[in-house]
Amino acid sequence: MIHLDTHALVWLYAGDLSRFPERVRNAFESDDLVVSPAAVLETQYLNEIGRISVPATTVVEHLASSIGVQVSDAPFYEVITEALLQSWTRDPFDRMITANARVEKARLATKDAGLLDNCSWAFWG
Repeated sequence: MIHLDTHALVWLYAGDLSRFPERVRNAFESDDLVVSPAAVLETQYLNEIGRISVPATTVVEHLASSIGVQVSDAPFYEVITEALLQSWTRDPFDRMITANARVEKARLATKDAGLLDNCSWAFWG
């Protein structure tokens, strides 16, 4: 199972596979893809501030029907309890997204250097 960071979710929706290193693209082919509800909310924020042109529900529904991306159903309190331990960042989205992947014992596909430096379960190139 691979969790997608918000930018990975948006790039997949845009069909921009060139942004992903070969290692990540190969992992996408062999593992189930999952997104944290926190990444869904962050995607909606990006829509509301004009960074992306479609609402989060459109992104998630399209990727669910086209490539089987699922929204995590990990218990919210377990995710928050793990997020409390992610004290290396003040970003609540990063805390919840990394925690959600950790709770599900999944890898996290992210290009974010802060996440890569602080989360052994995060990977990219």
